[in-house]
Amino acid sequence: MKIALVHDYLVQYGGAEQVLQAFREVYPDAPIYTLIHDRESVHGCFDDARVYTSFLQRLPGARRSHRIFPLLMPGAIEQFDFSGYDVVLSDSASFAKGALTRPETLHISYIHTPMRYAWDDCQKYTEDFGFPRIIRHAVPFFMNPLRLWDKASADRPDLILANSGFVSRRIRKYYGREAKVVPPPVDTTRFRPSEKRGDYFLMVGRLITYKRFDIAVEAFTRLGIPLKIAGRGPELRRLRKMAGPNVTFLGRVPDDELARLYAECRAFIFPQEEDFGIVAMEALASGRPVIAYRGGDVEERIEEGVSGIFFEEQTPEAIVDAVSGFNDATFNPDRIRERAVPFDKEVFKRRIREYVEAALAEKRKSNNR
Repeated sequence: MKIALVHDYLVQYGGAEQVLQAFREVYPDAPIYTLIHDRESVHGCFDDARVYTSFLQRLPGARRSHRIFPLLMPGAIEQFDFSGYDVVLSDSASFAKGALTRPETLHISYIHTPMRYAWDDCQKYTEDFGFPRIIRHAVPFFMNPLRLWDKASADRPDLILANSGFVSRRIRKYYGREAKVVPPPVDTTRFRPSEKRGDYFLMVGRLITYKRFDIAVEAFTRLGIPLKIAGRGPELRRLRKMAGPNVTFLGRVPDDELARLYAECRAFIFPQEEDFGIVAMEALASGRPVIAYRGGDVEERIEEGVSGIFFEEQTPEAIVDAVSGFNDATFNPDRIRERAVPFDKEVFKRRIREYVEAALAEKRKSNNR
């Protein structure tokens, strides 16, 4: 079986890139096709892979400001030739699912979300990522053709997988297709409960607007309780300005240190709406409860009073109330960890391997009829 992996763009390291890494562990000889590759931004994680990029790689500024080129990305993903492959396995939050394949090639797309800025609030998206004013004003004029392309490209994969029930429902609404749910991988072996306990709460992730670090920083500044934040991103400067001395920004931390931070925190703070919150699952694998906004997929993962608690509004006041009423002594670390074990990376890899093999066997049987 000759297989190719397709990824939107390798310009950051997050949950989608963890999925791609798991795909590579299943298919180590498979090349990666992606629109843009910035080695530094993904910390060299794919240096051992054959990575093929599109013409966007050569455009000035594309690696650092890829979001200003959405109208060029459909053509860029369609330029790749997959005629020599039996299987194309794409993971997509935007363009990778639009890869063009021959009828005899099996295309399976693992979709993290329907293209958010096409189907949700595109004006909010441009504000969140700090686009220049001229681009913000132009967005409504080019969004409709992009939306049409996105809908058409969603018809191209033979089969679609979704990372959560939340995303599966969005795929049904926007694309009119059914998607089997295969939750993304969590490397539970890296994270373990600890008998040590610090006095701090923890947040982890890229510091971007929709993740709502701002309301947590404001809430903990009011409370005066220690909050540690591991991660980097464009919001860092603004968050530092609003943070009190009890809020510590750690930047990117080594894996071992991150595991310790998870295991020894009082609880993990998760104020955003996510399609699948891998960092919340890492906290559970560490035996720590999650204080989460009730939105997105997290409702499928957190059992109230057993592995965490919810707050109902994305406001500092809601977080203040939740943290003020929180008692970490009522939570059992081993029981919390049990919620994460079914999402282990090895389980994910086995499910992907079995799914691809069964789908390819069915495709070949159909081709021979």
